[in-house]
Amino acid sequence: MTLDTVVHGDCLAVLRQVPSETADLTFADPPFNLAKKYQTYDDRRGGEEYLDWCRQWLRELLRITKPTGSLFVHNIPKWLTRYAAFLDTQADFRHWIAWDALGMPLGKTLMPRHYGILFYAKDRRRQKFYEIRHPHRRCRKCNVLHKDYGGKKPGLHPFGPLVSDVWSDLHRIKHASRRAAHPCQLPETVLERLILMATDEGDVVVDPFAGTGTTLVAAKKLGRRYLGAELDAGYVAIARERLAQTQTASRIGDVWVSQARGMLVTIRDCDWPRLQAYYAIPAAAAAIETAPIVFDRRLAAVTALPSPAAESPAARRRKTA
Repeated sequence: MTLDTVVHGDCLAVLRQVPSETADLTFADPPFNLAKKYQTYDDRRGGEEYLDWCRQWLRELLRITKPTGSLFVHNIPKWLTRYAAFLDTQADFRHWIAWDALGMPLGKTLMPRHYGILFYAKDRRRQKFYEIRHPHRRCRKCNVLHKDYGGKKPGLHPFGPLVSDVWSDLHRIKHASRRAAHPCQLPETVLERLILMATDEGDVVVDPFAGTGTTLVAAKKLGRRYLGAELDAGYVAIARERLAQTQTASRIGDVWVSQARGMLVTIRDCDWPRLQAYYAIPAAAAAIETAPIVFDRRLAAVTALPSPAAESPAARRRKTA
């Protein structure tokens, strides 16, 4: 099976052609069986029919995942609980990641507030895993940290805290101008975080429900190999066009990073010793509560990252004041 492409075809048919233990990371964002209006897929299956189909592609994903690899599945809690019951017999559970996303009140029930991402290891003892960090969250007006660290301020990490299993800092794509022609497109930053957490440069990422190519675009941006399958020919064309326009350049120096709108979103903790040289950092860690680190534009000029990246909005306002 050729890598660095998206294949037009049924997910099971494509996966069965992939050799065992090919992928370092497998990611699936299947249809949720909620009667969404896809072009070529019927999203109205009976419950057991849907779950039987899901178990088939989950088995294939586990087969093609390396012993050191990871499997991630995105869906709503209703189906993830059933996926987990199956996967617990086949692999090692690591986390249920709750991706915080506003939903519409439905009435007679609790308001849906998150999507889940199941995180499994093919073999927990051998799995590749990196702790990751996201930027400190600050008040937009006063720039002070949202979280009160109390007496632990001297131990503040300059960039930000380690990522937990609740992701409230990555937002859904709300504007049509930023969305490809797909009803359920994920933001690239979600996939980039997973890829940074569980792979290295050159590793292989596989997505059997590629849609318009978001997983594959994230993988290419971060210097990973990729393979996608997609049933809809129109989505395949969009994915291929997006991939053709994507540069393998989301990094500072030789460090791969996730970024959005000129700001860093996710870094690996082990990469911070190399990244910190690009920042102006307050001498006292406690000062970070009110004084964010600032990306050094002079150093940025010789990296693959555009010079304004990772600079705080407050810092940019000060420069233009």
